[in-house]
Amino acid sequence: MIGEEYSTVIEPHKGLNPFNWREFWRYRELFFILVWRDIKVRYKQTFLGVAWAIFQPFVSMIVFTLFFGVLVKVPSDNLPYPIFVYAGLLPWTLFSNGLSRGSMSVLNETNMISKTYFPRLIIPISSFGAGMVDFVISFFIMAVMMFYYGIIPTLSILVFPLLIFITLIASIGVSVILAALTVSYRDVKYISPFLIQIWMYATPVIYPVSVVPEKWRWVLSLNPMCGVIDGCRSALFGKTFYWNNLLLSALISFLLFIVGLIYFKNVEYRFADII
Repeated sequence: MIGEEYSTVIEPHKGLNPFNWREFWRYRELFFILVWRDIKVRYKQTFLGVAWAIFQPFVSMIVFTLFFGVLVKVPSDNLPYPIFVYAGLLPWTLFSNGLSRGSMSVLNETNMISKTYFPRLIIPISSFGAGMVDFVISFFIMAVMMFYYGIIPTLSILVFPLLIFITLIASIGVSVILAALTVSYRDVKYISPFLIQIWMYATPVIYPVSVVPEKWRWVLSLNPMCGVIDGCRSALFGKTFYWNNLLLSALISFLLFIVGLIYFKNVEYRFADII
C-alpha cells in the first residue's frame, strides 16, 4: 500500500541449534580480522615482544617452585617440581587468559555492536586467537625443559592436542557466559578475576591429583580443568592416565560449551540496546 512503512528486523538464529554455524562461516573474514588485530595490538610497540608470552608462565613457575616446591615441599609425582608445575601452567594459562579476554570482549566492542549486524559470538571466540599464539610460544619452553631434564616423549603425547582442544572448549563455554553477563551486570568484570584466582587453587596446577583421597577425586573432576591438566602431564611425561577423571572433565567441558552458546544466543539480541 502507498504510504505504508516497512522495517527489517535482524534477530538471532532460532531453532534447536544453539548457533548458526553457516552464518558464522559467512563472516569468517571478520573473525580473522579480529584475531589478527588482537595479535598485533598485543605485541605492537612492546620492548620484549613475543617474550611476554613466555614471561607469565615462566615467572609463575619460578615463584611456585620457590614457595611450594622448595619451602612447602609439595609432592610432584616423582617429577622435578619446575617441570611439573610448568606442565600445569601451560593449559591453565591458556584457559585463564581466555576467560579474562573473553569475558570483556563484547563490552570492549561497543561501537561495532551498536552500528552493524554480525554473529556476536565471533567476538568472544576471536579473543582466543592471541592466547593460542602465546600458548605455542610458551610450549617451546616446555620442550626445552623436557630436554634439560632428559624426559623423552612417548606416544601418549599424541593425546596432548586433544586435551588443549578440550581446554579451549571449556574456556569458550565459560567466557561467553561471562561476556553476556558483563553486558547486563557490569560488576561481573570485577568478580571475574577473583573467580579465576579461586579456580586456579581448586585445580591441580601446583599440586598433583594424588594428594586428594581417591574417594573424593570425582569431586575434583567436576572441575573441567582438573582432568585436563592431569591428562596433560600424563601425555607429556608418559604417566598413567586417570581416564575416568579425564572423561568426566571432558563431558563437563562440552556441557559448559553448549550451555554457554545457548545462553549467549538467548540474550545477544539485547546487546545493542543496553551496551
